[in-house]
Amino acid sequence: MHDPGTGARSAAIATGPAPQAASRPAAETGPEDAHPVRRFGLVTATALVMGNIIGGGIFLLPASVAPFGSLSLLAFVVLTVGAIALALVFGRLARRDPRTGGPYVYAREAFGDFAGFLSAWSYWVMTWVSNAALAVAAVGYVRVVFPGHYPPGTDLAIALLALWLPALANLAGTRWVGAVQIVSTVLKFLPLLFVAFAGLFFFDPKNLGAFDPHGGNPLGGLSAAAALLLYSYVGVESAAVSAGEVRDPARNVGRATVLGTIGAAVVYLLGTVSVFGTVPHGELVTSTAPFSAAVDHMVGGHWGGTLIAAAAVVSIVGALNGWTLMSAQAPYAAARDGLFPARFARRKRGVPTFGVLVGVVLATALTVINYTSGTTGVFNVLVLITTFSATVPYLLAAAAQLYWLAAGERSRVSPGRFARDVVLALGAFAFSMWLVAGAGYAAVYQGVLFLFAGVLVFVVMKGRTRAKAEAEAAPAQEV
Repeated sequence: MHDPGTGARSAAIATGPAPQAASRPAAETGPEDAHPVRRFGLVTATALVMGNIIGGGIFLLPASVAPFGSLSLLAFVVLTVGAIALALVFGRLARRDPRTGGPYVYAREAFGDFAGFLSAWSYWVMTWVSNAALAVAAVGYVRVVFPGHYPPGTDLAIALLALWLPALANLAGTRWVGAVQIVSTVLKFLPLLFVAFAGLFFFDPKNLGAFDPHGGNPLGGLSAAAALLLYSYVGVESAAVSAGEVRDPARNVGRATVLGTIGAAVVYLLGTVSVFGTVPHGELVTSTAPFSAAVDHMVGGHWGGTLIAAAAVVSIVGALNGWTLMSAQAPYAAARDGLFPARFARRKRGVPTFGVLVGVVLATALTVINYTSGTTGVFNVLVLITTFSATVPYLLAAAAQLYWLAAGERSRVSPGRFARDVVLALGAFAFSMWLVAGAGYAAVYQGVLFLFAGVLVFVVMKGRTRAKAEAEAAPAQEV
């Protein structure tokens, strides 16, 4: 993170060559470049990061890793360090180029159009498929809050409502996106923080169980637990992706990214520790609502399930609000550079409305398939693909930072800062590689196929751009 006293001019001097986009034709820029709509301050940007990182998974996470014993808490700590390193790298990259698009912008600036397109395509696929998964997850929690018998089609209606309400908030403009994000973040964190901190007063070490229940290979147990925890931090890039909507992005994107990641980490770690310490290990392993069980053990009764389910619904709606915006930002940035269809670059009230609509329509189609096909096979395969898709932009962004450091950063920063940035970039790259390894062979295989399918889009868009350039150049040559 940069010195609070520095501005955009000093940041540009300190961080090396000017962004590639500085030489873009005027036709590619658009009115928002001269008069950008920047609705997100530091608080809103931080809420966006925290809200996107913490979706509905936190409410099942302690039970998921309980079979690996308290060793999983160590895995969480290691992952947190990696996530913070990645957050710091995004902050440094945002200083160099605080444009909307985040990882896409960094990859294209360093490695050219093809790398930038792969980053944007992969990120775009991950966002709208993940939104469909979140909407389906919301249905189960809604049924806990409002139990009873529902007529056929109710679950699908609930899932579609969960998708379209955040989409409507996005279409209303970035001011509404920020307001919804702040409110949902506050409402979701109140019960989570209650469990995280109140649980420490009811903590009993006897409930933790064995450190490594499987024994003999702690490293194997650490990696196995990490494989389940790896995607807990997907979303650290949220402020960078929406940098064009953040006030003073060179200063606030890095701060929001780090603060949001640390805030999410505190909730994750303290919440998991509290649940481990309040719920007996044998019960926790089989629990389908570990936070509810923790509340029941702390205060008695059975009202914890309803409370936590309500918090989960709020959490998912908040995550969908943020991720709906994310689903439009990467293609928006790529469209402005001619790598996505031009309609993705249109904005209204600060929001790429076409990108929002396309993303929610695609997520709606997946959700309908999930509920009408009679099987979750197709849907599960697509969700599996997203676990790999999320890592591609991270790897390319970390590689971009290493590229800029190797390309001459040494002459522009002090040795101490240069060494720190190298260590952070290497840590972020290693963290991203660990994400790929944790996704599993099936996810990597399916993800690569889906990623390469996007090459067809790249070929078409580049072909059109070249044909247009040649057509414009022909009259000049004739003269």
